[in-house]
Amino acid sequence: MRLPVDTSVVSFVSAGPAEPSLDFTTKQQRTDVNGVPLNRVDLFAVGEGGTKDVITVKVPGEIRGLGQFTPVKVTDLVATTWSMKDPNGTERTGVSFSASKVETIATQRPAAAS
Repeated sequence: MRLPVDTSVVSFVSAGPAEPSLDFTTKQQRTDVNGVPLNRVDLFAVGEGGTKDVITVKVPGEIRGLGQFTPVKVTDLVATTWSMKDPNGTERTGVSFSASKVETIATQRPAAAS
């Protein structure tokens, strides 16, 4: 199931630079349906009341300017539930996140005192 996420009530900060999203079997970089390379970025998500979590978001294309603790804007964030069986038959479930874009937010520096 694909669930859109309301990003207007959550702040995001990158945990570090983006990395290629690799296929588990082939170790090749994954691509989206249009053939654009997918990257993954770990984000600190801070919600109301200061609740925090780290999520990994897959994004098509290059994400520039990301460093540790860089504030970012996430566009079209979607949570997708998944399930699979391990080779021993144990069912595993989880949630993956994807977005159409992750971009840095320009932060203003305080003006110098005169």
